[in-house]
Amino acid sequence: MEIFEGKPIAGVIQDVTKFVLLRKIAEGGMGTIYEALQLGAEGFRKTMAIKMIRPEFSDDKQFVDMFIGEAKLVADLVHQNIVQIYQLGKFGKQYYMAMEYIFGVDLSNFIERHRELMKPIPIEIATFIISRVCRALRYAHEKRDRTGALLGIVHRDISPANILLAYEGEVRVTDFGIAKARNLRQAREGEVLMGKLQYMSPEQAQFKETDGRSDIFAAGVVLYEMLALRQLWQPSNTMKMLHDICFQQVEPIKRYRPDVPDAVVKIIDRALQKDRELRYQSAQEMLFDLEYYMYHDRYGPTTSTLEHYLAKMFPEKVPYQPLDKTEERRMPQIFDGD
Repeated sequence: MEIFEGKPIAGVIQDVTKFVLLRKIAEGGMGTIYEALQLGAEGFRKTMAIKMIRPEFSDDKQFVDMFIGEAKLVADLVHQNIVQIYQLGKFGKQYYMAMEYIFGVDLSNFIERHRELMKPIPIEIATFIISRVCRALRYAHEKRDRTGALLGIVHRDISPANILLAYEGEVRVTDFGIAKARNLRQAREGEVLMGKLQYMSPEQAQFKETDGRSDIFAAGVVLYEMLALRQLWQPSNTMKMLHDICFQQVEPIKRYRPDVPDAVVKIIDRALQKDRELRYQSAQEMLFDLEYYMYHDRYGPTTSTLEHYLAKMFPEKVPYQPLDKTEERRMPQIFDGD
């Protein structure tokens, strides 16, 4: 069916979509995510993720508006590094989003597995993951509407929990629940603190207006955490953490990870500048430096590299297939000891 200027050209298809909820995947402050089966004609089945507003918030207009705003915002964000939303629906009083199902783990579990094993995350793997996050951010930050006007999207909640690693080696950014965009939803900046405290930019922590550089700071915090296997800002009371984010000097990454190359140190240091004018000015700039580091003088990591590494780290989830010997020889720092 083709739609032009809001008018159906070739007719309208009206159908009833049926989802069978199989299990709860995750639960957050506002919503719950389930693995589900979408059922269609002639025995059609497709695995999906269903995100629903928690029942106790279904009558809260603020939560409902945020939920609907997320669906509308992400509907046209079609990118290989962003979780796709297919449908916004309503069942009784419950709103739900039908989303792409990612068979994999989130980055917080990935980091925790390395902490449990006391195994450092390979630098090539960490930089590759953040480079894919930067690709997603570049796309979102530069997204325009049908008239060509910049949407001004800022995610505002880049954190390990919102970065998914598919077992096939793809990296996806998810949960635009508190993202802002021009003329689409209220930013509420200056009124409330939006985002996870440990990953906020200094401007977020000071209730200032944010732009894409705030997401870049958060990406730098996540890269630091992956390499150091510790959070950049140690959990404490809220006021101290807000002060540290805004004014505390960042401890050099080499204090916790001496083998980090100087090129990566420079990327982290620039992403974590308190003054956003000294930070990377776009996700594209940070992406370029990451990819230059990974590929300019050698065979660098690929989705295949991450796929095999995930199988190595999560053998209970996916069968491990030995890496092609050619790639293993090219990436000995990652697959040493296989």
